[in-house]
Amino acid sequence: MVTTATAPGRVNLIGEHTDYNDGLCLPIAIPYVTTARATRRDDGRLRIVSAQQDGSAGAWEGTLEDAGPGRVDGWAAYAAGTLWALDQAGYDVPGLDLEVDSTVPVGAGLSSSAALEAAVAAAVVGLAGRDLDDAVRRDLVAVCRRAESEVVGAPTGGLDQSAVLLTRTDSALLLDFDGADPRVVPFALAADGLALVVVDTRVSHALTDGGYGSRRDECEQAARALDVRSLRHATLDAVEGLDDDVLRRRARHVVTENARVEEAVAAIGERDWARLGVLFAASHVSMRDDFEISCAELDLVVDTAVQAGALGARMTGGGFGGSAIALVPVERVEACRRAIDTAFALAGHRPPAHLDGTPSGPATVVRPPRRG
Repeated sequence: MVTTATAPGRVNLIGEHTDYNDGLCLPIAIPYVTTARATRRDDGRLRIVSAQQDGSAGAWEGTLEDAGPGRVDGWAAYAAGTLWALDQAGYDVPGLDLEVDSTVPVGAGLSSSAALEAAVAAAVVGLAGRDLDDAVRRDLVAVCRRAESEVVGAPTGGLDQSAVLLTRTDSALLLDFDGADPRVVPFALAADGLALVVVDTRVSHALTDGGYGSRRDECEQAARALDVRSLRHATLDAVEGLDDDVLRRRARHVVTENARVEEAVAAIGERDWARLGVLFAASHVSMRDDFEISCAELDLVVDTAVQAGALGARMTGGGFGGSAIALVPVERVEACRRAIDTAFALAGHRPPAHLDGTPSGPATVVRPPRRG
């Protein structure tokens, strides 16, 4: 028996580094996917092959026990770790041949890792004949998050896994990590002559190199200093009273970013795209100056896009490289991309990659057509 599943990459419209602070995020899925093709085997063995890897590096083989924490390295940890986490959560994980392929750029801050995890999880669920209903999807968010945290060792807050499993076409997803249910927010830009331009700076982005973890530690320190359970429950007045300059700036970003997410949802509901552009700009400044997770290439994309006619732009994702987004009138898209290419060439940077930011659908099992 063979089952194929796909899962998309994601862009976070606004709400960065807020998920692990019990905060608010507003992601969309994008039309680039990871595909996982699962074939049941009878010997209990697991074999995972990636089309993105060459030679022996492109294959991993073992058992569920071999797939646990501390047992797998590199790209295979995301896939094998998901199988381990599924088993730990009570799902039936048989012996498998698993083939994975992807069009989601790796290291671009577009959740290639979560797309891999979700595609693998959805394929296994589909192989068992189960539907990806809302309850299963939410369960798989926890499964994929556990795989990344415990097997890969990346301190994910859950934004990425939620985005690739719970989003809807032509919509953003308001995520509240303080316990409220996710809410679908219609986000059909084309009707108003706008497009979301995604620019991959091709500056390597990784969540296991220390920068992400240090920001998380600083947020936890700030919450302790403010005597709150998380920064979601801090006030801006209290934050401004912190003596430590670094902790004050980290906390100020989180508190103001949560407020910007709420304002962005309101602006989208009113189709006030100029206001959304202003919020994008304010978010980027906060990430650049208070959270210090931007870089020269990301700043150049943002500044150039606005000069070329974008209503607003910001970096997206964990930072330290990766991608930026810009809200651009359709008639200005190509001019905006050309301006960014020119700016990168003049600055001596390698050329960026331009991607489609059309809000797309979530992870899904690809069912074969019924016969007869």
